[in-house]
Amino acid sequence: MDIMASAVQPSADISGVHHAENIVPARGVVTLFGYGISANVERGHLILQDGIGGNRRVARFARVRHGLRRLVVIGSDGMVSLAALRWLADQDAAFVLLNRDGKVLTTTGPVRPSDSRLRRAQALAHHSGAALRIVRELIGKKLVGQAQLARNKLHDLRTGELITQMVAEVGVAQTIQSVRQLESQAAKAYWFAWRNLPVSFPQRDVNRVPDHWRIFGTRKSPLTESPRLAVNPPNAMLNYLYALLESESCLALAALGLDPGMGVLHVDSPSRSSFACDVMESVRPQVDVYVFDWISRELLRREWFFEKHDGNCRLMAPLAVRLAETAPTWGHAVAPIAEWISRTLWSTLRKPSGQIYPATRLTQRRRRQAKGGPAAALADSGPQATRICRTCGETLKTGKRYCVTCSVSVSRANLVEAAKLGRVATHSPKAEAMRAETQRRHAAALKSWHAADQPDWLTEVTYRERIQPLLAGITVPTISTALGISEPYATDIRAGRRLPHPRHWKALAQLALGKKSHAHVTTWRSSED
Repeated sequence: MDIMASAVQPSADISGVHHAENIVPARGVVTLFGYGISANVERGHLILQDGIGGNRRVARFARVRHGLRRLVVIGSDGMVSLAALRWLADQDAAFVLLNRDGKVLTTTGPVRPSDSRLRRAQALAHHSGAALRIVRELIGKKLVGQAQLARNKLHDLRTGELITQMVAEVGVAQTIQSVRQLESQAAKAYWFAWRNLPVSFPQRDVNRVPDHWRIFGTRKSPLTESPRLAVNPPNAMLNYLYALLESESCLALAALGLDPGMGVLHVDSPSRSSFACDVMESVRPQVDVYVFDWISRELLRREWFFEKHDGNCRLMAPLAVRLAETAPTWGHAVAPIAEWISRTLWSTLRKPSGQIYPATRLTQRRRRQAKGGPAAALADSGPQATRICRTCGETLKTGKRYCVTCSVSVSRANLVEAAKLGRVATHSPKAEAMRAETQRRHAAALKSWHAADQPDWLTEVTYRERIQPLLAGITVPTISTALGISEPYATDIRAGRRLPHPRHWKALAQLALGKKSHAHVTTWRSSED
């Protein structure tokens, strides 16, 4: 039995809701959106509801074989019970609450024992020197990723080389402020290289898309002079994915016993989890690659986004749900970084001899090594971008560019265009010169040919009845070369659709008869007599 199918029960039995769509986890993630969101527990089952108006979605998950690893809620209209949070904690599933603009409001994950000495080392990181080492490592990884993307994806070698030089400077920086300045300079060059990246939509949506939605533009929003409140789709996608990355960073740090709010690079602020923002810096380029690949290879639908009265671009539910499926990917990427930070802070403590490093709860690295396996887990590439028809925007299967309906009209248009190009090519000066030369050559050959030189037995009847049937065994290029004619004309001669000039009959007879020509000619002449 399929695991997902067994976890989700029919919706007709849930709270009197009938004919509602069932919610099925995608890559272990369920995303709730809309109004009247509900998460509660009934007879040991987690009951979820969401939707807009009469379009409702429901699900019922048992404690066994549910396949749920993340519950993401977008919005603030609804209710999540304490029993539901307890159910998620007992099942090692995380809960993430995002605002509609992508801001992380709340994250909760499995509760595990922690060591207060590790948090004390985090608080004293600036005094012990661990803060500078952590910042160098995080920003160094970030700049390396940005340089690779600039070179390999954006094909901007100059920007890639500039950022690479800054990586070396970060490695020897003596203060965190110096690292911040280098990061700021690199970010300015990096996002400038993105400015002209085109963003494509299906032909059906082109007239409904604002002009500034068709390129990446600047990373800074004109509404806030910062990345917040994006005004076009690619920046809105980045903001939303960064919010998911921040939530995964919070969960990873909390699982290791660290405080997500006590930062080393970002200053402490009550409005954000500063340490989580620090950790996510090194993974940001992976998010950038994901968005770049999506918008450079696939199209975006107009209905995936909406524009507020002030120009702020927001994601609609279908795309938000799809992007939420990447949460495990970012959690997988953050895990080894968070564990490295934990080990770095732990190394600054005075510990009894023989004290081991903190547990590798996120990557299970020590457990794999003890069993003889690799130290690092396999990378998670995340879900593929949704492929849609380039004309109407219908969802397609992998490998297709157009839906069945649109492919017919597109093929017809391509053939018409190819025919136009063919006509233009055949009337170019070069083509006209070649055609004139061919005509002169054939005219000279025709002038020098005399009917009296033709053998008496080689008549039109002989050619049609004896020679032409034998041409089926001769290749078209051979006929074309022997007669000095085009291959299409040679094809028609071999098929009998065209009768060549009498001057070609002798050459065709030699091709058709080969070494047996003398015997055949004798036979034909006898029969003619």
